[in-house]
Amino acid sequence: MHSTMFGSISFTLFPIMIFGIAFMGAFLLPLVRSSMPAGNLALIVHASFLLLGFMVGAFGLLGNEVMNRRFGQASLLAYSARSLPLSEAHIFFVFVVKDIVYYFFLWVFPFCFGYILASPFIGVPLAGSLLLLLSLTLAFLYGLCTVFFLSAIYARSRALLYLALLLLSIAWGSAVAFLSINPAYFFPPMLLFSAFSWTNLLLSIVILSALFVLAVFLFSPEQTGSIKELRNTFAPLARRLTFLPDPSLAAKDLIDLYRSGSAIGQTLFSFLIPLAVIWFFLSLLGPFLPPHGLLFLFATITGVIASTMYTWVTMFDSFGPYACLPVPVSRIISGKLMTFTLLQAVPVLFVASVGILSGETLYAIPAVVLCLAVSYYAAGIMVWLTGLSPNVLVYDVKVMAIYLVLLGVALTIFSSLAFANPLYSFASVILFVPAWLFIQKGKVRWDAVEPSGF
Repeated sequence: MHSTMFGSISFTLFPIMIFGIAFMGAFLLPLVRSSMPAGNLALIVHASFLLLGFMVGAFGLLGNEVMNRRFGQASLLAYSARSLPLSEAHIFFVFVVKDIVYYFFLWVFPFCFGYILASPFIGVPLAGSLLLLLSLTLAFLYGLCTVFFLSAIYARSRALLYLALLLLSIAWGSAVAFLSINPAYFFPPMLLFSAFSWTNLLLSIVILSALFVLAVFLFSPEQTGSIKELRNTFAPLARRLTFLPDPSLAAKDLIDLYRSGSAIGQTLFSFLIPLAVIWFFLSLLGPFLPPHGLLFLFATITGVIASTMYTWVTMFDSFGPYACLPVPVSRIISGKLMTFTLLQAVPVLFVASVGILSGETLYAIPAVVLCLAVSYYAAGIMVWLTGLSPNVLVYDVKVMAIYLVLLGVALTIFSSLAFANPLYSFASVILFVPAWLFIQKGKVRWDAVEPSGF
């Protein structure tokens, strides 16, 4: 499906690009090791693949209403149990296996293969390279299966999920506060990479298998036999949003988010839970960063992830019918960006809370500024490159390459400034200028293209 949207060659080049990045990056390892121990670098890489698993798994958190809007009368695999002699657990099992195989060859294997081929030139034994392939695969699977497991609980009982997350937070916080132990040290794939043993491998597989099996058996798609009665909230909400340039489009998006059930689900599984986990992994790097550097590194990462909220608000519509209406693509993009702006309250509160709870209250404001600047800059690039289809066109290698270069340059400059002096992070407001320019160029570009259906 992806290859037919923007050409099989561009899609094939995507894993080759990942391979090239890993291959060339491997030659920089001797330089990086001079300032950061190899163990901490491995921790960053494992945390990144854990986050990748979280983000991939979170794409499955779409309700019936969203799926109907996007695909119309198309038959969905997850709901074919109602017409075929196949159980829901069987179909979901195949779906998860498909995701594992697909993203393994799209992301995990190309990255590790690039490192494996470079390992003889940088003095890394082949066994160590193959061990990295194994541990990164497990890290990705932990993120993927954990989100599927939590989302299965969420679909059955939101109260039970909130209770489970509360108990987990209490246990994690108690370990840090009273035992001075960061549980991130005990992440099974990282333990396996640090000291390979068959016991560690068996432990990793057993825990992962338990998450996988529970997710499959707990999964149950929402039944459509029930009747929902919803009040007409469009007009009142639009009146409350009159301070926006186009309140009607923003009101429609917010209602879509709420009624689909994705507002809470996406916020939890695509944003809060992944970032909470990444925070504990990054906290291990505190001794190797400048003073206050950890907060600003986390603010930068939060800004990048917050920019993906633009993909949330473009998932609810099938944009083809807009071509029959006197509504230009630029206006739809403006409406999506208004909803995106309203959702930025989530990363603002999150980064501010992290700054206060970590004892960095004085620098919470500049960290929030850096986070928002990065978020809008990355979203502006997405508007320019992908228009209303960021969740699909991101797999076009040309799009991803340009996105990585433009974002990487900005992150390098402004994170370095923040590390040098926390107050220099206020300089990141200049990123709003190129963000605005990218958005304007994107509107002109996509106004000239008929809205596609994906």
